[in-house]
Amino acid sequence: MRATHIPMQDAVVRARVDSELKRDTEKVFERLGLTTTEAIRLFLAQVKLREGLPFEVRIPTDNRDVLLSPASRQSALDSVSDD
Repeated sequence: MRATHIPMQDAVVRARVDSELKRDTEKVFERLGLTTTEAIRLFLAQVKLREGLPFEVRIPTDNRDVLLSPASRQSALDSVSDD
């Protein structure tokens, strides 16, 4: 059996958040059987694994939530330059 390398946990992450947000998310984590620290570690591991956020982030534009891919942006630019 091979030994599993467990990285040393030597870094500290601190963040200021609204107390209501903290309280509400801790309730969710508790129902999931996680501590806040475990949830943060899980989030960071997913960011590393996916090389990005583990969920879609949208920027609202013109009263719509639209996230254009680079191909969509190029297509939109091409259609304008064709006129």
